[in-house]
Amino acid sequence: MLSFEQILKRVQKPAYYTGGEYGSVVKEKTPDLLRYAFCFPDTYDIGMSYLGGKILYGLINSMDNVWCERVFAPKDDMEALMRENNLPLYGLESLDPIREFHLIGFTLQTELSYTNILNMLDLAGIPLLAKDRPDPFPLIHAGGPCAYNPEPLADFFDFFIIGEGEEVQPEFIRVCQQFKEEGGSDKRELLRRLAAIEGIYVPSFYDVTYHEDGTIASFTPNDPAAKSTVTKRLVQNIDEIYYPDKVVIPFADVVHDRVMLEVFRGCIRGCRFCQAGTIYRPVREKSPAVLDRCAQTLIDNTGYDEISLTSLSTSDHTRLMETTDQLLSWCDPRKISLSLPSLRVDNFSTELMDKVQRVRRGGLTFAPEAGTQRMRDVINKQVTEEELARTCRIAFEGGWLNIKLYFMIGLPFETEEDVAGIADLAQMVVDTFYRCENRPKGKSPRVTISVATFIPKPFTPFQWAAQDRAEQVDRKIALLRDKIRSRKIVFNYHDRKASYFEAVLARGDRRVGASILRAFELGAKFDGWESHFSLDLWLKAFAETGIDPDFYATRPKARDEILPWDFIDCGVSKAFLWRENERAAMAAVTPNCREHCAGCGADRLTGGYCHARG
Repeated sequence: MLSFEQILKRVQKPAYYTGGEYGSVVKEKTPDLLRYAFCFPDTYDIGMSYLGGKILYGLINSMDNVWCERVFAPKDDMEALMRENNLPLYGLESLDPIREFHLIGFTLQTELSYTNILNMLDLAGIPLLAKDRPDPFPLIHAGGPCAYNPEPLADFFDFFIIGEGEEVQPEFIRVCQQFKEEGGSDKRELLRRLAAIEGIYVPSFYDVTYHEDGTIASFTPNDPAAKSTVTKRLVQNIDEIYYPDKVVIPFADVVHDRVMLEVFRGCIRGCRFCQAGTIYRPVREKSPAVLDRCAQTLIDNTGYDEISLTSLSTSDHTRLMETTDQLLSWCDPRKISLSLPSLRVDNFSTELMDKVQRVRRGGLTFAPEAGTQRMRDVINKQVTEEELARTCRIAFEGGWLNIKLYFMIGLPFETEEDVAGIADLAQMVVDTFYRCENRPKGKSPRVTISVATFIPKPFTPFQWAAQDRAEQVDRKIALLRDKIRSRKIVFNYHDRKASYFEAVLARGDRRVGASILRAFELGAKFDGWESHFSLDLWLKAFAETGIDPDFYATRPKARDEILPWDFIDCGVSKAFLWRENERAAMAAVTPNCREHCAGCGADRLTGGYCHARG
């Protein structure tokens, strides 16, 4: 058997597995200490870039007698050596096996990580199915955007957190602390106490029946502690919630290695394909003073030289100019750059451009999402071709050469003309460069169009829609590829096979869990990585477990059908989502929340308050 040190000498990225980074938290192992493993089901370089993980790591470690450690999925070389040498999955701070911890929490950022979760539990030596874990600890739970349809993972987790974590995390941890102090041993009793907390869903407390056609017949509680509806947790005042004053500084390169500053939650836009725009409603902004204070503290405590203002649509912050002026007043002299991802085409300006290029200039990325105005009206993407041309002209005259545009194909009500319009729009951007009198002389533009297949997601107006079948997608991609004539346009396409599989898991019910387990047993993991994903393996898993994946991905759902996630109240009403679905069929635009309230219902969770209304 190799020692831990010998194992590290044989892997490609040993810094992923050592711990000990500046900013990491180590606590004394006292008898009353409750130990928490925060698990990100992907590799260190991706997980260390996740802002939610930084927030929860700091928050949980700020609690008395609670120690939170980080856990990431090992890469293939490390996993092989761990299995060969009986090294169980461990926490980075202590290097102790996580099976010895009390709470093990996973974040669900993408459906493509589900087999990684099972692989991590298996590496830890923890039974995969919740029914095979009779002891109260370790308690396996999960949260994040994919928890808004937790049903495909219902067999594996003891409970799920629905909604935002800053307030609910300390609540359920305190319940577990008290149960531990009491010497409790009845797992079901502990789960009953947790189910009483708003936003917590215990899948074993519910039974599901099905019609002969495979649709859900009933979804009913089987325990008095279970609520018929689980309402998401929502932080009302994000100015007052916990935000870390320091973060762990990685030893190795990570995807986003900078200070990340969350400027607001929610979105005013109402794009009909966007799940995040629904589940994070209503809009809540952070004030410039709070943002400035957090930024200065993090820069002082980390030594980073870049700040990224993050949100679903950063340029929609009502006081963005005031915020950036405040930040730049001290960032400029210190050579700290400011980046503003998630900028919108329709409110990009010369003034904003000047702010984001003071110290460092990269490319600019925008998301028209569709190639024609009719299609943009269908999806409620309130961007016009004229606005895109104006924005690109500002960028080109400001010295930018590289523009990246994101699109989707396979959207509901899409025609071949809409697909061809993607190429036309990209060509318009190229032509705009050459029409600019003040463009960089002797240079050429580079317009990259990245195209992904539409995935119908829960809690969107398109949650009832079918995903295009493979032959439809292939035909549209071939049409688009043939339509592109300029060498100045680079065409990137995200593989439709992974998008199909993602749609199955996004809209799956409990029966899909058996297929996830079988896929893992057949060797599936890192399904979000092109080098690992195998649709054939997944199709074999579906076949062996009697699941028809088309039932979930390419079948349109009826309006009165019980959806697997219908027991969750995300604030936005199902009636509103259906109304938006009908407006999409008419290509009717719904104004953004600041122009006119569309009555989505999300303000029920804030006592009638929505920042978009003032």
